[in-house]
Amino acid sequence: MVTITTEVATTARWDDVQHALTGGGDGASCQCIWPVLTNKDWNETTTPQRTEMLREEIISGPPPGIIAYVDGEAAGWIRIGPRTRQARIPRTRIIAAVSTEPFDDDTVWAVTCFVVRREHRGSGLNLELLRAAVEFARESGARLIEGYPVVTGGQKQPSNDLFHGTLTTFVEAGFTKKTELKPGRALVTLEF
Repeated sequence: MVTITTEVATTARWDDVQHALTGGGDGASCQCIWPVLTNKDWNETTTPQRTEMLREEIISGPPPGIIAYVDGEAAGWIRIGPRTRQARIPRTRIIAAVSTEPFDDDTVWAVTCFVVRREHRGSGLNLELLRAAVEFARESGARLIEGYPVVTGGQKQPSNDLFHGTLTTFVEAGFTKKTELKPGRALVTLEF
């Protein structure tokens, strides 16, 4: 029987964050910094700079994510935090056009990224990560969480296209689909 646990990302868990992010896909180069930068700033950074940015974000707090462990090994990551700390969200036209929540409200949080190491994909880690992220947000004073998942319609998708998570995972974690962002993407919310 596999044991799955989750922990918030702290400086003491830096090596685990890196292990979770570097198991295949874009996590190693992105360092989950894409959601916090504008396109211009993103295009002007390198992977080492992004790695340092994530390290600084974790040091300064609050923790920007949760790590999933499978039998003690770091296996996955989710970014969760106030939308006000994720600069890309209000600049993403499809989100800005449909979100009814004010973008300057610190009590509105967002889930913007999932990463699961290749050897642990398909094992339900995204749901465990999302459930832990919901609890972390609730305990941290969030009023509402938004997500922007992929609507797969049961079709297999390339893993690099699924970093937003899937609609089925969000619904299973208690989120409600509010509207379509564009074909194949949805806006979901969970209110406390």
